[in-house]
Amino acid sequence: MDHVDKIVDLRRNLVMEQASMPETAEGALRSIEDRGHPWRGTTLSRTDWAEGLDIKVMADDSDVDILFWVGCTGALEERSTKISQSVARLLKSAGVNFGILGTEESCCGEPARRLGNEYLFQMQAEKNIEILKNYGVKRIVTACPHGYNILKNEYPQFGGEFEVIHHTQFIAHLIEEGKLKIKKGLNEVATYHDACYLGRYNDIYQTPRQLIKAVPELKLKEMERNKRRGFCCGGGGGHMWLEEQEGRRINEMRTEQVMETGAQKVITACPFCLQMFDDGIKTKEAELKVMDIAELLAAQIEEK
Repeated sequence: MDHVDKIVDLRRNLVMEQASMPETAEGALRSIEDRGHPWRGTTLSRTDWAEGLDIKVMADDSDVDILFWVGCTGALEERSTKISQSVARLLKSAGVNFGILGTEESCCGEPARRLGNEYLFQMQAEKNIEILKNYGVKRIVTACPHGYNILKNEYPQFGGEFEVIHHTQFIAHLIEEGKLKIKKGLNEVATYHDACYLGRYNDIYQTPRQLIKAVPELKLKEMERNKRRGFCCGGGGGHMWLEEQEGRRINEMRTEQVMETGAQKVITACPFCLQMFDDGIKTKEAELKVMDIAELLAAQIEEK
């Protein structure tokens, strides 16, 4: 039984037929409608994170091989902007000809679809597909598994056929080609958390682990629940904008599972997961640091 689809259908009925939803979800959906992103209250613009990095914007120069789809979280949530900066530095170090949409980028619509506002999702999807096609975009790299999954697997329903690559896959390819070289080691123990939309939905388990193992001296210790038996960070399915009303917080439970490994770092490959762990670590007052795999590698890479 594929319970997720059933839950989303139930949410569609609540949101679109009954206009019944939690206040926080309504705020996120209204923000997507009004501002093109779900992050109410952010003071950042779509391009603040890229200041000083000399990154092409498609409106100024669309002669690129790769479009870096930054995503709302990677551009507008302060902690997650460091992921975007790390990805951009890795791409630049490898000599990749890439650009961003900048102010033309809008929410991919994933939160709207998962929270039940199908109409809003389709509006966002059709608008984004039109922009991408106008620029002749063929290949897209993104650091967000939610954006990756929806661009790759759900945009084709609306005519959006693009080659979509998660940043872990693309970075691994650059290392294999010798365009990036890991020069520094890290004498620590780390564990890796499988993002649901990277693992369960797209079967990407080995590549992130290979990247972590490629860092000299860094030891990878798996959590008891990993890969297909992994455990959600608590931010998926729109829950980034919902509050648990019953039971324990999922992110705190997953943080405890990390702590059981004795690792000093938990490595993620998703900005939602990173935020969930950041919050869980503070709540548990754990001696632990969370970082995206791009941040880890950007600190260890030597320009060729």
